[in-house]
Amino acid sequence: MDSHVHLADEAFDSDREAVIERARQTGARALVCIGESIAAAARARGIAQEHPGFVFHTIGIHPHAAAGFNAERDAAAIRAGVHDGAVAIGECGLDYHYDHSPRDRQIEAFECQLTIAAETARPLVVHTRDAMDDTRAVVAAAGKRGVVGVLHCFTGPRELAMTALDAGWYLSFSGVITFKKWNDDPLLRVPPSDRVLVESDAPHLAPVPHRGKRNEPAWVSLTLARLADARGVRPEELGLVTGDNAARFFGLPS
Repeated sequence: MDSHVHLADEAFDSDREAVIERARQTGARALVCIGESIAAAARARGIAQEHPGFVFHTIGIHPHAAAGFNAERDAAAIRAGVHDGAVAIGECGLDYHYDHSPRDRQIEAFECQLTIAAETARPLVVHTRDAMDDTRAVVAAAGKRGVVGVLHCFTGPRELAMTALDAGWYLSFSGVITFKKWNDDPLLRVPPSDRVLVESDAPHLAPVPHRGKRNEPAWVSLTLARLADARGVRPEELGLVTGDNAARFFGLPS
């Protein structure tokens, strides 16, 4: 199961249906289309409605857009999105690498979406980059409130992984783990088998041998194979496990 794909992105406007069909043909059980803005979530919802039982959608505000976050307006839109079938809140989180939004606004938007997740019993899909300390604080607070989340496209550090796992969260790995520069296979063995997911993050981060091309969900199998090798299990076995994990995390039909 591709637990994180941006199918609503304009990169798929010319062949979205073919992309979804290729994912089916490679054995995907489902695709979770990320709504990283209110507008993207509306498009994601439409795609999910066209592919019931196979494509599901989320709704949230990405940290890059947190500068324009309006707690009253956007919280209402996210709650409405949940009512309309969104299976998770996000992609939300913190990004101190690019700092496209002031850090205090990022934290405000992240904590607001955590509150909505607690109120609506939805999991959180979290983006974090170069923001370990603040992310650990929010994740720990989420765990105490009974909110489950996933650190998507996870690349470390280990301290953040342990905080997330202690809070009952999941870790999701993307095509980054197939890159030549990847050098931390021990990290891929940190999450227990019932807390690990795989994703494409398409159209970004295409796995080797497709690196540099537009990514798509059909290639998650390459990431899965690399993860299985690092964990010492068969890809078919890990595919079943990560699919079951994603279904449980998002509350999807098993």
